[in-house]
Amino acid sequence: MLEKLAEFVFLTGFANLELTKVIMIIIACFLLYLGIVKKYEPLLLVPISFGMLLVNFPLGDLMNPPDAGQPGGLFYYLYQGVELGVYPPLIFLGIGALTDFGPLISNPMTLLLGAAAQLGIFVTFIGAILLGFSPLESASIGIIGGADGPTAIYVTSQLAPHLLGAVAIAAYSYMALVPIIQPPIMKALTTEEERKIVMTQLRPVSKTEKILFPIVVIIITGLLLPAAIPLLGMLMFGNLLRECGVTDRLSDAAQNELNNIVVIFLGLTVGAKASAEYFLTAETIQIIILGLIAFAFGTAGGVLMGKVMCKITGGKINPLIGSAGVSAVPMAARVSQVVGREANPANFLLMHAMGPNVAGVIGSAVAAGIFLSLL
Repeated sequence: MLEKLAEFVFLTGFANLELTKVIMIIIACFLLYLGIVKKYEPLLLVPISFGMLLVNFPLGDLMNPPDAGQPGGLFYYLYQGVELGVYPPLIFLGIGALTDFGPLISNPMTLLLGAAAQLGIFVTFIGAILLGFSPLESASIGIIGGADGPTAIYVTSQLAPHLLGAVAIAAYSYMALVPIIQPPIMKALTTEEERKIVMTQLRPVSKTEKILFPIVVIIITGLLLPAAIPLLGMLMFGNLLRECGVTDRLSDAAQNELNNIVVIFLGLTVGAKASAEYFLTAETIQIIILGLIAFAFGTAGGVLMGKVMCKITGGKINPLIGSAGVSAVPMAARVSQVVGREANPANFLLMHAMGPNVAGVIGSAVAAGIFLSLL
């Protein structure tokens, strides 16, 4: 009886718990706290941190591949959607169906803000090469600067799959922490007077314009950068479902059931790559730091372009909307609104910020297409 009891105790997680596992469990619980209590993008952070929690229980074997006729762990199979690049285009389909491209169509100048916010991608790409990463690895790390988790996963799965876990965790973590990371950068680069600028109302956009936009954009970008078609094609298809007026059921499914299911699977499996033996390494920490630098440079690039446009237009553009040029839709646009309202309670920047926010999604996918085409 005592032998059986000893065997049972030996097979529990408590008997096999290591310090590194404890550290990861504490980190996962802290991220759950941020998502649930502080409400920092809970739809992303809660699945990611819970996946991180589950994978760090000793003997759980959730990510184990099949071996000697034994089936693999649950998350191993769910993770194939990440590894094979299936989930990211499906997420883009949902984003397209959820997003109103009207602000971008109404003010095409905001495309420049979305383009400027991709600065972080290319700065970090160069920096990673100087630190000794290969060009393929550097491109995968740099793409974190777009604050676009699906794009980062898609690029890394094609160019440097061995970095997929670290890149995915960094990209989604910074997306979730946009409300913490961006405001200090935005305030440091703008004056109080600039933050108070009230922008005029956007012009109405016709139904015809909204229908033609995704078709025209995918024709141009698809011919220019075929490697970006899986992401941009699904983004524009989702938006066409939303705007054409004859596919409401498909649009609803893309916005809700399909998008929610893919987000759950993606979040859990991204978090599941943060096992202690993989996550607590010098390389992973380097990637996370470089990802933060990329995201900071992306935010700064958008804000600085906003300042230039503010000068050119005689003070009609609030530079804060430039920070929304990163691809975190609609999180970054909401941060522009919050910081603008702090400076001027009469300010309403949300719809203006959605223009560069949508442009940022397109811009990061274009950057991904450039990397995939050249590398």
